[in-house]
Amino acid sequence: MNEQENNIQDENLASADPISEENTVQSEETTEGRLQQELANANDKYTRLFAEFDNYKKRTSKERVELIQSASKDVLAKLLPILDDFDRALTAMQTAHDIAAVKEGIELVNQKFRKTLENEGLKEMENLIGQPFDAEYQEAITAIPAPSEELKNKVIDVVEKGYFLNDKVIRFAKVVIGQ
Repeated sequence: MNEQENNIQDENLASADPISEENTVQSEETTEGRLQQELANANDKYTRLFAEFDNYKKRTSKERVELIQSASKDVLAKLLPILDDFDRALTAMQTAHDIAAVKEGIELVNQKFRKTLENEGLKEMENLIGQPFDAEYQEAITAIPAPSEELKNKVIDVVEKGYFLNDKVIRFAKVVIGQ
């Protein structure tokens, strides 16, 4: 019986080997399929994230351009009434005989214009004559001999006023300094 038992065991082993090989092949195919599915999911997620980020960049760029355009639109809309006042003043100047009244009207329009710009954050650089030259706020266009010793390296004349917009220089004052 020993031979018979050995033959039966050999048959069982022979028949068991293909099953275990099939299980191993199926297991490898399942693992490979699962990994391919994970890779496909990761690629899909990456593609969607990239597209979402690209859309975000385009949207923020567009919003930035619109903000800049609308900011100037608001300021210009505030300046239109002053432009109307200037037009009325020019019309009045053509037929006016009283120069004092025209001068007064122009002065009122000037004050209104300056007040509107001030409300928008514009501030004029003031009291520069006699002050030491400061290259952070002023541009020296020429230097002339100082009329007195205390005016050396100081502002003698302002050729063009300088302006701040919300405490940032938007135009340097063009000045003449003493030498």
